[in-house]
Amino acid sequence: MKKLFMVSAAIIFSLTLLSQEADTSMVTQEADTSMAKYRKDALKVFLDCPFCDDDYIRREISFVNYVRDRKVADVHIMVTSQQTGSGGREYIMHFFGQNGYTRLSDTLAYVSKTDNTRDETRSGQVEIMKMGLMPFVSKTPLSKFIKINYKPPVKEEVVEDKWNQWVFKTRLNGSLEGQKSYNYDRISGSFSASRVTPEWKIDFDLYYRVSNDEFDTGDTITKSSIKSKSFDGLIVKSLGEHWSVGGRFDVLFSTYSNYKLKGLVYPGIEFNLFPYSESTRKQFLILYSLGYSYNSYQDSTIYNKMEENLFGHSLDVAMEFTQKWGSINTSIDWSNYFHDWSKNNLSSFVSLNIRVAKGLQIGFGGGASIIHDQLSLVKGEASSEEIFLRRRELETSYSYFTYFSVSYTFGSIYNNVVNPRFGGGGGMMFYY
Repeated sequence: MKKLFMVSAAIIFSLTLLSQEADTSMVTQEADTSMAKYRKDALKVFLDCPFCDDDYIRREISFVNYVRDRKVADVHIMVTSQQTGSGGREYIMHFFGQNGYTRLSDTLAYVSKTDNTRDETRSGQVEIMKMGLMPFVSKTPLSKFIKINYKPPVKEEVVEDKWNQWVFKTRLNGSLEGQKSYNYDRISGSFSASRVTPEWKIDFDLYYRVSNDEFDTGDTITKSSIKSKSFDGLIVKSLGEHWSVGGRFDVLFSTYSNYKLKGLVYPGIEFNLFPYSESTRKQFLILYSLGYSYNSYQDSTIYNKMEENLFGHSLDVAMEFTQKWGSINTSIDWSNYFHDWSKNNLSSFVSLNIRVAKGLQIGFGGGASIIHDQLSLVKGEASSEEIFLRRRELETSYSYFTYFSVSYTFGSIYNNVVNPRFGGGGGMMFYY
């Protein structure tokens, strides 16, 4: 009798659990169905930010649908950035309304500090993105699930900047590698001081580098050493939204380029066709400089010089556009010396990235230089060791490089799910 009672109780308890699980399952299915309905009508967003943490953004902003094709998106978020005077970065977020949202657009900014952690930076970016998306989300069915919270700011105290906007950086790098027949060591260090305000841009950089290579072929041991030291300075004064004046001055020592001492001062004037305030999206710069250079050489040059005083000028033209269809960056630089106009240099560079069609992107670019101003070349033929180990600068009349890329993505236009397993999602990486 007792056993019969226990069996009956177990059956009743199991049926109760099954009933509760069935009810829970029905509620879950109903909730999933309801959310799927709203998710279908959620805002479609195309995130155009190659340096953002996409997985983190998708986790934190889950009330939109992320799509791969910018043309089907309701909102195209294009993020550009530029370095601030303190060493942080200013992220400009452009919100372009599309399809039924063409009347809506906005531009917001987030500024990260020099000592911000990666998490602090991406968290700040997400908060600004949420704010920029609200005018768009308010017109969707999901708006009823959005709640606006206000956190009163902590009372701010006026703090005097004892550094007067000066920022200093120092860095030391070193590496050592070797095997039976080869070893090398590298050490480099730098120190910089800068002060950037809307009116002034001042930057000083001190750099030092030494590299040593040693090859053991069994019969001989070949050693190579390259040393360089430099001090660079830049001072620029703003003259409004389109004009700037300033100049640069450099001091250089380099065993590779045969400089015992090189010092130059080049003042210049710059014009930007577009306002500097729009520099993260479009620039068209024209910079003209002229100045003086003193060169003292370690060895006699191909022109039988141990030192010389040189006067010259340069003209630099650069253009950069970042748009929804892609980006283009190009520049042309010309310089020559007054004592001999045949001693000149013409360099050009171009890069182009285009979203051709749905899922298809192409990119290509390259640069080339016509070189006729190698005044510091050492007289005499270079040895095989100097050529193969690149121990000194070699004579040339040109240089070039080029690249291209093609990518095509197809499949579902939606890209909402984040799965960080086995190294995905910007976490730990595993290599096999």
